[in-house]
Amino acid sequence: MAIGVLALLGFQLVDSAFIARLGTAPLAAQSFTFPLSFLVIGIQVGMGIAIAALISRALGARETARARRLGSLVLVVGTVTIALLVLLLWAIQTPLFGLLGADEATRALIRDYWAPQLLAAWLGAVLYFGYSLFRAHGDTWLPGKMMVITSLLNLVLDPLLIFGVGPWEGLGLPGAAWATTIAFAIGLALLAQRLRDKPWLALEGLAGEMQRSLMPFVGIAGPAMISQLMPPLAAMLAISVVASLGEPQVAAWGLASRLETLSLMVVLAMTMSLPPWLGRCYGAGDWEQVHRLMRLALRVVVLWQLSLGVIMAMASPWLALALSGNPEVQGDLAILIRFLLPSYAALGVCMIVVSAGNALGWPLRAMLMSGARLFVFYLPCLWLGAWLGELMGLAMGAAIGNLLAGLTAWQVLRRILASPRRQPSSAS
Repeated sequence: MAIGVLALLGFQLVDSAFIARLGTAPLAAQSFTFPLSFLVIGIQVGMGIAIAALISRALGARETARARRLGSLVLVVGTVTIALLVLLLWAIQTPLFGLLGADEATRALIRDYWAPQLLAAWLGAVLYFGYSLFRAHGDTWLPGKMMVITSLLNLVLDPLLIFGVGPWEGLGLPGAAWATTIAFAIGLALLAQRLRDKPWLALEGLAGEMQRSLMPFVGIAGPAMISQLMPPLAAMLAISVVASLGEPQVAAWGLASRLETLSLMVVLAMTMSLPPWLGRCYGAGDWEQVHRLMRLALRVVVLWQLSLGVIMAMASPWLALALSGNPEVQGDLAILIRFLLPSYAALGVCMIVVSAGNALGWPLRAMLMSGARLFVFYLPCLWLGAWLGELMGLAMGAAIGNLLAGLTAWQVLRRILASPRRQPSSAS
């Protein structure tokens, strides 16, 4: 899953790197779409968390027939839900981007890009639901390989569709979205072919299963979706703060956001692969294994992210030079990398705790932890830092917010697992 996430996030960073060659204005236009793209991703990930949790718990309790019915239901419901969301985002794009601070010239650039980008978002969501089904059944290899395949397809198509080849001039900014759309469509066709060979879906008993599983699904998916929707909302508020500093700062922030997700590849892989395992332990009542898994996960996250963050902070001037051709954007991006990347060790702790909460039966606490991370720690520190020290202060404030969130999440996890009913059986 780490290899797959690296490939998937890598092609998003490649998109931004290619678009940066078009100029600051197209890169800033793409950066304004990130919060809304994250909105779609947040809902699909929330539903994917519920899919993996319910199916893995059913498998842990040896309810194979129910797991098949759940697989069919969530694929249908998820596909329709995301389709309705992207249609809504298309219909209200003008006031939304106006609220985010995009001027008329930037909105004109966004308009041509937004339709294929929303289509790509829908295809990517359906593909993600398929990945969740495979992960719930313990197969992380196929999703990882499919992420690599779609990444390579996007990498090949990006320069062709953005810049053109030979006499064809290319599509510019919309070409990046069309490259992603084509890559996801091919990936979805390949995944559907593999899914036909698996006995993981059922056509009978779906109505009864929907009545039985609706409330458990909502109980997990609801808080999980809210948790996943908070980052896009926070991103909208954050980019509105950054927009007050200037267009180069918006462009630098957009590149830093892409680099953030890429640098968190191990954490993101663990948030995908760990919950199905935890869900099976939860279904079987094996709390000893839960304690071992969480200790191992947190150690890996802190050591990996802290080491990677320090190395990338030291290499920030060269990273900024590789990602942008604009000297002003390069300087701002180097500042963001220097302060933000090391703080992702604490952010990773918070992400693992939230992910584990959805799998282990406390989704409400996970939602509250996610909300506290963004609206109690991250955004206030970011806003205060920008007010006191512009971009430098903003970067320092965001880093401090991540650190406070990580420490708080660790304390919350310790208290929850200290409960007598969540202790290993050997300790009781």
